[in-house]
Amino acid sequence: MRSTRLVMLVLSVIPAMLFAQTEPERNRAEETEWVATPPQNLGSVINSPNDEPQVAITHSGLSLYFSSDRPGGYGNLDIWVSHRKSLDAAWGEPQNLGSVINSKLTEFAPSFSRDDHWMFFPAATSLHPGGVGGIDIYMSYRLDPTDDLGWQTPINLGPAVNSQFNEFDPIYFEDPRTGEATLYFISNQERVPNGHGGFLFDIYQSTRNADGSFQPAVKNKELSSPYDDRRVTIRKDGLMLIFTSDRPGSIGGLDLWVSTRSNTHDPWSEPVNLGPTINTEADERGAALAEDGVTLYFSSNRPGGFGGDDIWVTKLIGRDPQPQREQRRQIP
Repeated sequence: MRSTRLVMLVLSVIPAMLFAQTEPERNRAEETEWVATPPQNLGSVINSPNDEPQVAITHSGLSLYFSSDRPGGYGNLDIWVSHRKSLDAAWGEPQNLGSVINSKLTEFAPSFSRDDHWMFFPAATSLHPGGVGGIDIYMSYRLDPTDDLGWQTPINLGPAVNSQFNEFDPIYFEDPRTGEATLYFISNQERVPNGHGGFLFDIYQSTRNADGSFQPAVKNKELSSPYDDRRVTIRKDGLMLIFTSDRPGSIGGLDLWVSTRSNTHDPWSEPVNLGPTINTEADERGAALAEDGVTLYFSSNRPGGFGGDDIWVTKLIGRDPQPQREQRRQIP
């Protein structure tokens, strides 16, 4: 009888012990906060009194592409590029990509293939060939991956990616282990049945076939929400992704959120806000991770800039398992 009571006592204690071990672990995971250096404005060479709402960087790290409506362009928003001679050098005077890429309407910041030969970007179909909807995603090739003005006539990606709705913000990711290529982009929520419609966007993805064509795009359910989810950027190993959203938990209107995964075939984790060092009560959007996986460029209309939306840069340090919640509440 005594041994029976002892066994029952042990069995009753084990769940409590397990809970005591797992509950703090769960709380620490929930409270983990991303740490970054204070963002720095890229200055008046890159930014203007107008808007620079999106940014992209080549895999070489030597060319910074961004959208802007500054004087000297062809339309509303054009794609501009700034070059530097080395990773430690200052950015040079921006140049417009010219009429082969830009039009009198709108072109947004692009992304690039691993070898920097191909550029993927959204453009108005009325002024580019092969259009499917209002704004489609195109790709352009250049013979010399260092020639920022050598882009050839754009090619429409076709109906597997583009639709009667608008497609924006292409991010081209090539898995370093398998070589499989995936195009992430955003499109109207009403593209799928029972979508919320309007001007809200979801995140979609399409796998590229061996012959260069694309498979029919599908909505990414881990990253999309009933709110506005926009441009993503992916670390080169494919295990971290940052995107723009105004979902609940945002500090301002649009914030930058982060999601991770253990390998490139796992689903993305529940997105986490990048925190008050990067996000403010203003808008943070249109981010781009550099090849080092640490340097993060993004656009914001926070105070201290030269115009409306400016381009800023920060470095992601890692995660803080003990965030200072009192300080976080005091940040304006």
